[in-house]
Amino acid sequence: MPGEIRSGKLAGRSMWSAIWILAFPVLVQQTMAACVGLVDTVYAGRLPGAMVVPALDAIGVGSYITWFIGIAMTGLGIGGQAVIARAMGAGDRNESHRALGNAILLSVLWGAAVGVVLFFGAAPVASLCRLTGEAGDLLVVYIRIIAYAMPPAGIMMVGAMCLYGAGETVLPSVIAIAVNLVNIVVSWVLSGVDLTVGHWTMINPFSFDMHLAGIAWGTFSSYLLGAALTLWVLKRGVKDLRLDRRDLAFDRRMTIRIIRIGGPGFADSIMMWSANLLVLLVIGVVASAEAVGGVPRQGLQGAHLIAIRWEAFSFLPGFAIGTAAGALAGQYLGAGNPSMARRSILACTGIAVVIMGGLGVVFIFGGTLLTRIISVQEVHLAETPALLLICGLVQAFFAVTMVIRQGLRGVGDTRWTFLITTVASFGIRLPATWLLAVTFGMGLRGVWLAMCGEIVLRAGLFVWRFSHGGWMRTRV
Repeated sequence: MPGEIRSGKLAGRSMWSAIWILAFPVLVQQTMAACVGLVDTVYAGRLPGAMVVPALDAIGVGSYITWFIGIAMTGLGIGGQAVIARAMGAGDRNESHRALGNAILLSVLWGAAVGVVLFFGAAPVASLCRLTGEAGDLLVVYIRIIAYAMPPAGIMMVGAMCLYGAGETVLPSVIAIAVNLVNIVVSWVLSGVDLTVGHWTMINPFSFDMHLAGIAWGTFSSYLLGAALTLWVLKRGVKDLRLDRRDLAFDRRMTIRIIRIGGPGFADSIMMWSANLLVLLVIGVVASAEAVGGVPRQGLQGAHLIAIRWEAFSFLPGFAIGTAAGALAGQYLGAGNPSMARRSILACTGIAVVIMGGLGVVFIFGGTLLTRIISVQEVHLAETPALLLICGLVQAFFAVTMVIRQGLRGVGDTRWTFLITTVASFGIRLPATWLLAVTFGMGLRGVWLAMCGEIVLRAGLFVWRFSHGGWMRTRV
């Protein structure tokens, strides 16, 4: 029938059925990813004695580096996903195959380039974030190990997004679960940490004792596995999408299309990432301002990280639902049905508001308990619960921001998402962060008040763009 999706896993499905098919597996995948980040932080918090605070500071900055990796790869994946989604909606299998092949080829090249940047940028990042001594040394080692895995990380992440465009989310999620389990196990084996929960302790029987480097090598090994499994799935094929060797040949026209869509998507995410990296620099300034005996206050980066790790359990489900919104809206536009594209984004936004708003309540009332699960260091217990309270209050607004942004990116409206993100991040978030945290002396809590206030304003900007409707006329 006119306006119905013509190919792929979503062909003939109702909107609510399609949302469930798309969102639930990605929700599982993202929850696993959040668990891995949390487990890595727990491992760092269980390292020997005096190493805990510098290790948590290092992995706190390192978490922004792994976020950058995701941004770099998904920026490229957005282009492949958008083209494949439109082709699936229109029933054009040849175009979807060519888009897949060129996206995978680009992922390897782009992954190698990102790896070089990370390797040589590790020491400057440590210096910029004012991580000195052991914390700085640990961060450099951590980033450089991760840098080696960038080409396989590109294959895994870009391949997953191409599958999303075809409506296939189950297999990428199964791969992600396997990858994350390997990450958890290998990181524990190599790090040498013993895990203690209450009166129960699991002794690590292995003698590698590589500490934070072991956690990084666990991530490295998981990316290798993820790339191998992704290539196997793509070569085997899913409904109406398969990776053939001939599709890996360079196609100038298709490459330009993917980059034209994915470029602004990457720029959008990199603006957000850059702003948040600069927030870390502000936290470094706060630590210097709160120095004792001329030594910057230790542990603030770690307190910030712990709050981020718990907040991930809210915004990663939002990301999953936003992924469903983008893939589904893109296919409806490909099928010539803009009204259903609009309705699907609205439905996904409502679901995300309920889920993320509920988790916000947990952050508001359970901050101290959540902090103790990761660390009992005095500085973390003093700072993190208040940060979780602040972010808990704005989770519903964060849901609106995430889903509409992902929805617009999924249909190829990446230029507007880039503009909104850039204006909000550099025009609102950074000035407000400096004003509250440094000028008014509110410290780390001022940082979070500024970040969360900006989320509310950004939600309004994305609602405006969605209501405008120009995204429905975007060509990919």
